[in-house]
Amino acid sequence: MKKLTFLLLIFSLSGYTFAQNTSDARALLDKAYSTYEASNGIRLSFKATMTDKEGVAYEPQSGEAYIKGDKFKLEMEAMDVWFDGKTQWVLMKDVNEVNVSAPTTTEIASISPLALLGMYKTGFTLKAPASKTINGRSTHLIDMVPAEGNKDFKSITAAIDKESGHIIEVILVMADGMKNKIDISGYNTNHQFSDATFTFDKNNHPGVEIVDLR
Repeated sequence: MKKLTFLLLIFSLSGYTFAQNTSDARALLDKAYSTYEASNGIRLSFKATMTDKEGVAYEPQSGEAYIKGDKFKLEMEAMDVWFDGKTQWVLMKDVNEVNVSAPTTTEIASISPLALLGMYKTGFTLKAPASKTINGRSTHLIDMVPAEGNKDFKSITAAIDKESGHIIEVILVMADGMKNKIDISGYNTNHQFSDATFTFDKNNHPGVEIVDLR
């Protein structure tokens, strides 16, 4: 679960800053969250890069995400993940094994794209947004500092594209010094996904071993 959390949280900076206040940061995040939440179906591409506390970067993991409310499917080279709002299936492709689990509320906050985006609502202090250019796009950069009781993160930074209002990058620094950067591209909200998209179908994966961890 920790490895999966790192990959999912997992969600080159230059430019200049300008004066705004923390209410502006919350308004920007509220708008991005409400647009995300209201969509019937979102498809996006992402690249997740993890760096350890010594600064050593691991091999980036690229993939596609399919999202409908709190349901999602992630397709990556090493694994596929389905979550139907209650049950999670993780297909480890190298061993042809699926782990089935019922994530806790805390675990969902780490693996659900919608929950990740909504983390700013509680447990974090928002800093005034800065203006930054990221991957050639002009963005609002918002730093989130965890409250004293939040022991999982040192900081979270979200970059919101000024033109589209979409989050295009998230950087998470974990309490243990691990850093996870998620670059998001190909954001499209014009999809209609059936609920079956977010459920593992063993008929499509003959010979797979199913390990029920519930």
